[in-house]
Amino acid sequence: MAQKGVELDRETFSCSICLDLLKDPVTIPCGHSYCMNCIKTHWDEEDGKKIYSCPQCRQSFTPRPVLVKSTMLAVVVEELKKTGLQAAPADHCYAGAEDVACDVCTGRKLKALKSCLVCVASFCEKHLQFHYDLAQFRKHKLVEPSKKLQENICSRHDEVMKIFCRTDQQCICYLCSMDEHKGHDTVSAAAARTERQRELEVSRQNIQQRIQDREKDVKLLQQEVEAISRSADKAVEDSEKIFTELIRLMEERRSDVEQQVRSQQETEVSRVKELQEKLEQEITELKRKDAELEELSHTEDHNQFLHNYPSLSALSESTHSSSFNIRPLSYFEDVTAAVSEVRDKLQDVLRETWTNVSLTVTDVDVLLSDPEPKTRAGFLKYSCEITLDPNTAHTRLFLSEGNRRATLLTEEQFYPSHINRFSVKFQVLSRESLTGRCYWEVEWSGRGVYVAVAYKNISRVPEGSNECQYGLNSKSWALDCESNTFWYNNVGTPVSGPQSSRVGVYLDHRAGILSFYSVSETMTLLHRVQTTFTQPLYAGLRFYYKYGDTAELCELK
Repeated sequence: MAQKGVELDRETFSCSICLDLLKDPVTIPCGHSYCMNCIKTHWDEEDGKKIYSCPQCRQSFTPRPVLVKSTMLAVVVEELKKTGLQAAPADHCYAGAEDVACDVCTGRKLKALKSCLVCVASFCEKHLQFHYDLAQFRKHKLVEPSKKLQENICSRHDEVMKIFCRTDQQCICYLCSMDEHKGHDTVSAAAARTERQRELEVSRQNIQQRIQDREKDVKLLQQEVEAISRSADKAVEDSEKIFTELIRLMEERRSDVEQQVRSQQETEVSRVKELQEKLEQEITELKRKDAELEELSHTEDHNQFLHNYPSLSALSESTHSSSFNIRPLSYFEDVTAAVSEVRDKLQDVLRETWTNVSLTVTDVDVLLSDPEPKTRAGFLKYSCEITLDPNTAHTRLFLSEGNRRATLLTEEQFYPSHINRFSVKFQVLSRESLTGRCYWEVEWSGRGVYVAVAYKNISRVPEGSNECQYGLNSKSWALDCESNTFWYNNVGTPVSGPQSSRVGVYLDHRAGILSFYSVSETMTLLHRVQTTFTQPLYAGLRFYYKYGDTAELCELK
């Protein structure tokens, strides 16, 4: 009873706006009390009406009352706080906006402790007691407080829905079962719940099994992430060591060149300075001799002149300019040229091999791979611009349309000699290397056109013609467009798809997929290869012996 008294006191000294103990309490003319800030805020919202009302009794005031703090009420509230009353917050027992309220309480409602599915009502602890005390209520189904109890009432008959109609898959009341659901397959809601509960358990088992499977997958992926990270860290560390060694080696070579140049510089400068000193000594001697001769020339005594002339006229042997080698100003330029040649060769090596390094880096495939597209629009997302490399074209192939079209002619074209040129078969490779996911299309006409891909190091030499012919070795894959035959490693495989003047080629280098399609209104698969590509690929065209045949790498928009 003492506790109930405290609750009453708290309600008495609580602000009906914020529902908390009064802060800076004020009493308005009608006698009700509020927190000063709460009632100010409430009246601020009514400023436009120029009429101010009490939130509880709705009494109106004009003009706006002047608010003065109630000193006595403030003291009482402070005393209540000191007793520890604030430890029981306002929403401890009373229902707020988010709570389920007791349906029996009058005035300010308490929180519901349980909801009864039979009574279709919610009860606080006090009003729930009769469900425990009275025998006729003990069998009622009590559940956690719910705001959806009215959903259990039939909107048509206002009866509790205790029946489940299997025919219409909905809950109904007993009047519905005798009316619009008459003759339907019906069971009690409890029986239907039992059936669905079993289904639910099966679903839960399936879900739990899937959760376990996915958790295993997640664990595997995490292990994959850790393995990737370890491998990447080691690759970076090892690469750093290798590049550091390369830098050290280059630095040593740079130092060697510098040391040799400086040593040779010192030798040459010493030699030149030695000659320079000899010439300067000779100049000094000649100037002295010239002064003596000038003095002699002014001697008036003929006998004296003749006596001294023989000794003064004799000259020491001259250092002739032809005795030392004066070269053009290109002393160490040959060194620069030699170092530049080393640089160019190193750049060529890096350019040729760096693609393999990049390919190796991008060849990390983690469990999952994107599926191959099904539509032409899907393939076009991976379209790439490809041009033909004149340095690889056979001399009978004429390239046009920006090096995208090749035509087989009877006369040879003027091409400069190049190590990459095909000299036996009428073939040409693309300038661009192909890695990742790529798609391109070839439009052809004639009778002997092959669409191919190949490694760049496919043979060009006449010896062993199979080694340089698309499709007849392990370094190239080719589709004979006329006979619909796919060739690899000298093995031909008939293709059952329709012949088409336009062939689409799809490459997923990382996944090792190479597919040829007949392109028309639809995409028809002609042949698919699943393998492992060890180098970048290049698009290729090959012609048989029918002059005038053409093939063009299409521009794809």
